[in-house]
Amino acid sequence: MPQRRRLARAALSTTAAAASLALATPAWASSTIGLNPAHEGQTASHFTQVCDDERFAGLPAGDDGWHFVLPGKESGSFESLTLTFDDGTAAVTVRIPDGSDAYPDFFYSTGGRAPRQIHAYLFTPAGWTLVGGSATVSGTGTKFNVSHTCAGEASTESPSPSPSPSTPESPQPSESPSTSASPSGSPSATESPVPSGSASPSESATAPASPSGGTGGGDLPLTGAAVTGMALTGVALIGGGAALMVLRRRRDRITFTS
Repeated sequence: MPQRRRLARAALSTTAAAASLALATPAWASSTIGLNPAHEGQTASHFTQVCDDERFAGLPAGDDGWHFVLPGKESGSFESLTLTFDDGTAAVTVRIPDGSDAYPDFFYSTGGRAPRQIHAYLFTPAGWTLVGGSATVSGTGTKFNVSHTCAGEASTESPSPSPSPSTPESPQPSESPSTSASPSGSPSATESPVPSGSASPSESATAPASPSGGTGGGDLPLTGAAVTGMALTGVALIGGGAALMVLRRRRDRITFTS
């Protein structure tokens, strides 16, 4: 009997201890909380600059470093974050953790007996604006904050001006040809000389022969008698030839009989 009582007391003590531990341990459940509204719509340069944070040691030149923190013990730990940025042309969504994108990120935990994952780091191109975000946590918090940043310098390289096309040199004006000297006097129309010995048309007309055959009033000899004789001789020859032709034709027509 005494032994059974001892076993019963031991079992009762164990049950009481387990119940006490159960009541002392908080019940953690995942929940979604939002970014502090006062931190929305801001660039990294708006927040406290702590570039000597040792976890910004690997921050690339020209990038912004962001440090997000989860306040309150009841909030538990970060499980994931979803953040939206504006890169100046479009909205960009970045998730933590995500090793597949171009934006480095990581979590950092507190020390002690009960470490909590309440720090999140992210590197983005300089000049991006944090539009908003949400986080999944293991507790029952209400919001998370931007603790501090390290703003980088956005690239401001301006394109080198293209050389302006050289202006082609205008050709030198060529010297105008020298004006050739015109002859001192344009030649006048050549006057054909009239032979001094030739008579004008009115003077060269032959004076009619006088019937008496003597010389007329002019100096030229009269040739009318010679011309008339030659004309008569020609007429006589033509008449004789015609007569011979007639006689020949008549002779050819006569038929001789024996």
